[in-house]
Amino acid sequence: MASVLLVEDDPVVRAAIMRALTGQGHIVHGVALAIEALREVTAHNYDVVVLDLGLPDLDGGDALRMIRGVTNTPVVIATARDDEAEIIRLLNAGADDYLVKPFSSEHLGARVQAVLRRARDSKQLVVGGLEIDVNLRRATVDGRELSLTHKEFELLSYLAARQGEVVPRAEILANLWPSTRDDQTLDVHLSWLRRKLGERAAQPRYLHTVRGVGVRLVAPR
Repeated sequence: MASVLLVEDDPVVRAAIMRALTGQGHIVHGVALAIEALREVTAHNYDVVVLDLGLPDLDGGDALRMIRGVTNTPVVIATARDDEAEIIRLLNAGADDYLVKPFSSEHLGARVQAVLRRARDSKQLVVGGLEIDVNLRRATVDGRELSLTHKEFELLSYLAARQGEVVPRAEILANLWPSTRDDQTLDVHLSWLRRKLGERAAQPRYLHTVRGVGVRLVAPR
């Protein structure tokens, strides 16, 4: 059972989603406005937020950025917008998953459960001088704290949890960017991570690319 904040302005859709998620065992609180959502996530510890984009007071994309400013609670976007560039932008901005309406209640429930599993599998990860506290969403390298975006942290944590293994690119995309198959999204985030770790693709310390296969994170020798 999880506590879910549903941000949806359409009362019919909101009632249907609340009914479905409640039937799946979750405790659901629904609001219609972005400002109400911000007030809720500031005052309460929700396990996951389901966020519509077409809100009357503030665009959902702006609401997502504001939510990310106050909490790391997982956010699942649920919207009728199906533009791929918009999907990629919002996933990069901190959304944990993205569903395009219409979708079944079973599909939404499965996505919520997947996001919750990733959040609850939190642990301390250490790879050489790299230390990651998944619960606090804090990462340091050689004692220096890294300033990471939401998706950069997720990518680094995912690879660190599989340290020493070559993780296939398709697997990374499927788990961290499930709504896109665009390899460039992964390449851009790897480039940003390398810069923050103080390395280059030509001279990797932690992040090693296996051409045509995937990415391996190992401690420097």
